[in-house]
Amino acid sequence: MKNTQAVLVVSFGTSHLDTLQKNISAIEQTIAEAFPQLTLRRAFTSGVILKKLQKENHLQIDTVPQALTRLKEEGCTRVVIQPTHVINGEEFNKLCRQAAPFAQDLNISMGTPLLTSVQNYLDTARAIASEIAPPASDEALIFMGHGTAHHANATYALLEYILHDLGWERAFVGTVEGYPELPQVIARLKKQPQIRRVRLHPFMVVAGDHAKNDMAGSEEDSWVCQLEAQGYQVSYTLRGLGEYPKIRALFAQHALNAQPLQYGQNAQNTYEND
Repeated sequence: MKNTQAVLVVSFGTSHLDTLQKNISAIEQTIAEAFPQLTLRRAFTSGVILKKLQKENHLQIDTVPQALTRLKEEGCTRVVIQPTHVINGEEFNKLCRQAAPFAQDLNISMGTPLLTSVQNYLDTARAIASEIAPPASDEALIFMGHGTAHHANATYALLEYILHDLGWERAFVGTVEGYPELPQVIARLKKQPQIRRVRLHPFMVVAGDHAKNDMAGSEEDSWVCQLEAQGYQVSYTLRGLGEYPKIRALFAQHALNAQPLQYGQNAQNTYEND
């Protein structure tokens, strides 16, 4: 009998096939295991990424409207949409706007991004702390987030507060395209002169271009090179959030807690914190 229910996992996307497999595909698989009776589908929200994948890898991935149109044409009646977005920023708002018109014909439930409620922050911080060694007395951890001009950029400061409250007072969160950037993080490092070593970790779903180049690249403006120029001994890991089993489990739980999406409802005011 044809399955009339599906779970659509929506990501910003990546053009790096290695990290796509290790992170996005891994999250999708965990979510699929939470919904064994539902058909699994994928969509990306970044038009730039979709065009690059098509041009360079001949890989065709649906946009959100394409995926929902396809499911509707196949006779699907219920769709659970789970984003792999970290914050409730523009990409998530875009997803909601694109999905809302389909709620006229489909029973759509929407999960929330990784960091939505305060409990989400606590769970995420604990998930990371369970797999990363705490900083030594002369060491700091720096997490690289993406950052955004959207007001959801405040997410990164709250995450740093949570890490401190859990006992990691030498853990810092910086961003590539938001605030704080690396200069602000370095200024905080200098307030603790005992710190001589730094470990860098991506705080992004995938360890793609930003992690490989902006964080760990050999150019003088990479985070590694800038920190070494300040006299710090620097190490790093290229591990996206999707490679943490407990983070994948959190995304799956968000999908299980998905709330109905109402036709025509304002995307920014749709959801209660889960």
